[in-house]
Amino acid sequence: MTRPPAAVLLVACLAVVTTVAGLAFAWSTRPGSPATTGSEPPRDELRCGAEACRPVVEQRVGSDSVALLVGSGVGRIRASGASGPNVFELTIAASGAEITERSLQCVDAEVGVCLVRGEVGSEVRGEVLVRRSGAWSRAQVPYVSSGGHLGLHDVNRDAVADVVAVQRECPAGVDCAERFAQVFSLVDGGDELGCTAVVEAPELLPGWPAVVPDAADLGPCGD
Repeated sequence: MTRPPAAVLLVACLAVVTTVAGLAFAWSTRPGSPATTGSEPPRDELRCGAEACRPVVEQRVGSDSVALLVGSGVGRIRASGASGPNVFELTIAASGAEITERSLQCVDAEVGVCLVRGEVGSEVRGEVLVRRSGAWSRAQVPYVSSGGHLGLHDVNRDAVADVVAVQRECPAGVDCAERFAQVFSLVDGGDELGCTAVVEAPELLPGWPAVVPDAADLGPCGD
């Protein structure tokens, strides 16, 4: 059998080397696989002022989750879950209220209620979110306690939590031990349900420090 000329063999070898080099270059410059690029965690774009929001406390309300987020003197209330994503401004944070792990109280029922509270000086300030028919909304009434307690309790037994605010019975600018509980309904616009009688010390209020008056304890406020 006749061997091919050396020049032909050299050309064939060069062609093979060129092909292999081209394939190696194409492999080295290929784009990253989707699995690699998609493995990076998404960035949280929710901002609280000039910085990213920092979670403080979170509670479950049925199939929903309610969380308090703060940063740079600004706060957010984030509700997520079956009701969909909802973000509300945390108004008491803007007024200087201290937001801690004890700032959130939620009651799960057909009408879900979450109270957000924080101390500002000698007061406790609060705001409320209400979930009706699977949708969260803000109760428009802000709440203030001058007597050291702001909480939720179904006082009138209508299956919707009421807001209980303990108040001092003192002239303006004067400190005293006398207290009474003021109760607000979250039904029909947040009307005042009434007030308990004034007692000589907060420990005499029903259930103190988590004050839980009964409807029979209430009378007109200001009497």
